[in-house]
Amino acid sequence: MANGNGSGNGNGQGGRERVAAALEKVDEKVRGSQAWTAIFRPGSIYRRGYTDSPRNRSYVIMNNVLYHLHPVKVKRHAVKVSYTLCLGGLSFFLFILLTVTGIFLMFFYRPTEAAAWSDIKTLETAVTFGSLVRNMHRWAAHLMVLSVFLHMCRVFYHGAYKAPREFNWVIGVVLLLLTLLLSFTGYLLPWDQLALWAVTVGTNMMGYTPVFGSSVKYVLLGSNEISGDTLLRWYVLHVLLLPFVIVIFMAVHFWRVRKDGGITGPL
Repeated sequence: MANGNGSGNGNGQGGRERVAAALEKVDEKVRGSQAWTAIFRPGSIYRRGYTDSPRNRSYVIMNNVLYHLHPVKVKRHAVKVSYTLCLGGLSFFLFILLTVTGIFLMFFYRPTEAAAWSDIKTLETAVTFGSLVRNMHRWAAHLMVLSVFLHMCRVFYHGAYKAPREFNWVIGVVLLLLTLLLSFTGYLLPWDQLALWAVTVGTNMMGYTPVFGSSVKYVLLGSNEISGDTLLRWYVLHVLLLPFVIVIFMAVHFWRVRKDGGITGPL
């Protein structure tokens, strides 16, 4: 009986050792792979005997997933906070904050005439941290409009709209307009008296657009007058269409900053 137990324990221990050895081999292969090195150990190029040279520094940046988001070389003035005031990065951060808080708010909001206002009040009074998250979303929206506008002013002051950056300046203007539209559509979602008057004024202004004015107004209203379809359409614009378009234009904007040689120098 004792010999049987000993044999069983020995087989079990041997099996565990084989599994441990197999896992160790897998770990070695994973950690030695190019993907693992590129993501988690970009500096290992120097530990392999490569010299510390400008060429190899560029190699580390270009072959690392996270580092590749940044340029290989940065101009001295570009790293000074006093030069750019980080307004572009602040605008991007606020957009991320708006996305996170907006997803939270979507769990408690229904875009219908009967439920919109009551859901907002429930969010502020009955949902844990609901009022805090909504205020974060609201203030982040205000700050994003301000930061994008100041970013445009900074770019204009430093002449960054000139060649070869004309295209990226146009992209920036489009992003400013999209930011204003995103803020306006979010302003309507509580569906209170202010929202109703804002929809009335906004759609009437669009109705005076030459050629397509009446068609655009009808599409935005969903009918000939303000109704629940109007709220649903502006909700879709706010949470789906406009953010999607903004993400595309931001990607192009960041890419053009790199392609145009980074941030412009002082005047």
